[in-house]
Amino acid sequence: MIAMQYTITLPAGYDMAIIRRRIADKGHLLDDFPGLGFKAWLYALCDDGELPGRDNLYAPFYLWRDSAGMNAFLNGAGFAALSQDFGRPAVRNWIPWQAELVHDLRGAVCATREIAVLPDHADLAEWQRREEESTHAAMAEGALAAITACNPADWTLARFRLWPEVRADLAGAECQAYRVGHISQPR
Repeated sequence: MIAMQYTITLPAGYDMAIIRRRIADKGHLLDDFPGLGFKAWLYALCDDGELPGRDNLYAPFYLWRDSAGMNAFLNGAGFAALSQDFGRPAVRNWIPWQAELVHDLRGAVCATREIAVLPDHADLAEWQRREEESTHAAMAEGALAAITACNPADWTLARFRLWPEVRADLAGAECQAYRVGHISQPR
């Protein structure tokens, strides 16, 4: 599996209805994309009274079953159209250490993502064991998905969670919260 996300930061005055419309119009197009575990169509609003954030963001998160599916998407017409509309974004990716998901993710309304830098000389096996506990705890707390993934190129850890309710309590400097516009998930 491969976890992947790109983030497009939009101006504070940007009409985010354009992003919500884009999600509504295009979300279903990836529902059965080959190689896709799921795509969470995410966005955040700088003036969201219920879910605090600093920026207007469009930041889809993907869990791919294999690199062939990811490459087909990145080399395909949908990503080309996104790149034409917003410029080609940097695409971050991580190798999942843990991925726990309920069968149907379509009830997700909120997502959270934390990025942590693994310390030099960290005991990676111990970190992975602790992250396994963290994913189990998130699922016990009601998460629909809990993924922890590592990028050994820069030794960052991504903790991604999907929630069935707004989790403003988790948002903060270390944790970006998003609204979920759509979940694309093969049947």
